[in-house]
Amino acid sequence: MTDTTQKLSPLAEPVTRVPGRWVAAFATAWLGIWMAQLTPVQLQMPAQIEAIRESADWVEGVVAFGIMSGIAGAFALMVYPLAGALSDRTTSRLGRRKPWIMAGTLLFAVSLGLLGLQTTFVGMGVFWTLAIIGFCILTAALTATISDQVPVDQRGIISGWIAAPQAIGLVLGLVLIDGLGLDTVTGYLVMAGVVVVLVIPFLVLAPDARLAKEDRPPLSPRSLLAGFWISPRTYPDFGWTLLSRILVNVGNALGTTLLFFFLAHGLGRDDPTGDLIMLSLVYVVFIILSSLLLGRWSDRVGRRKPFVVVSALFQAVAAGLLAFVPDFSIAIIAGALLGIGYGAFLSVDQALATQVLPNAATRGKDLGIMNIATTVPQAVAPLLGAWIVAVVAGFTGLFVISAVATILGALAVLPVKAVR
Repeated sequence: MTDTTQKLSPLAEPVTRVPGRWVAAFATAWLGIWMAQLTPVQLQMPAQIEAIRESADWVEGVVAFGIMSGIAGAFALMVYPLAGALSDRTTSRLGRRKPWIMAGTLLFAVSLGLLGLQTTFVGMGVFWTLAIIGFCILTAALTATISDQVPVDQRGIISGWIAAPQAIGLVLGLVLIDGLGLDTVTGYLVMAGVVVVLVIPFLVLAPDARLAKEDRPPLSPRSLLAGFWISPRTYPDFGWTLLSRILVNVGNALGTTLLFFFLAHGLGRDDPTGDLIMLSLVYVVFIILSSLLLGRWSDRVGRRKPFVVVSALFQAVAAGLLAFVPDFSIAIIAGALLGIGYGAFLSVDQALATQVLPNAATRGKDLGIMNIATTVPQAVAPLLGAWIVAVVAGFTGLFVISAVATILGALAVLPVKAVR
């Protein structure tokens, strides 16, 4: 590991493929991260809200969930680029990224543990927001290691190891919580422990080049604030990629974050938790196959855009099925299509994003901005979705808007010129 660390340069474009132990530790870290982030969103928080709400009107619970997620998303909007920018400038002996990975993991885990103790909507909102801040700090630094250490012709498959653990982590989290019958407090403590334990191997095994103090960009509030804006006129490929990612993730989030409520109140299912686990199992199989196989295929052919477009269209078809054929058996088919589409999108689009960054010295900050397009839509979708369901057009309108957003996201990537 020492020799590998010495060969790393914090600002050079990587040319040496990362070894298997790096990939395994990277995937393991993401497995813990996604378990700890997605299990609360999909199951624990909705169930916690249902347990403490006083009104018989289930829409109140959806709106409360949406408000909490929206506030957390607003903080993520600021924290992602800030954490990335600070990690770009870090000259620690441990490297640029590891101190932030450790800090983010600790904040994420502690906040989850305290979230399980809350018995009010306000308390839940406060500690979920703190958890998301920790999540953003952790993932901003971890994602930046791709641009730091992974050569371009390996980034598709490596990005697939972000996508596949997302699906696996969701299912493992749901099965663990439901299968063991864990109560609220214990469930959140288990998720907190999972993220800590599974991030540690990456901290131990993966190198992290140290930035020399003379190479550190000037640090001031003004320079940090100015760095949050990347002109789409000056860097159009970055702008189009960011827009595409925002739209596709908005569409995906609208189609998935309210599935528990859709199953319980849209389809009137007797066991929405069990049905959600079944849907997630279908989703996980296809997202794993899609993200890894298509990510590798994208590396081999040297093309990204066609994969992004087709993956987005698969997701649009899935949303259309949920909108116009509200039946659980059709929802299973939609889950498979969504897995194929979103798995391919997560892996290939992440690889594409690393190829349109404006400056090697600001990779963390720039990827932090790009990551906003993933996390913030997931955070604000429950609020937007609750408004659509309660005020506009019910679950049908929710899934129609999901499909439209995803199609627009597919179209937005077409003008990118630097990447085929």
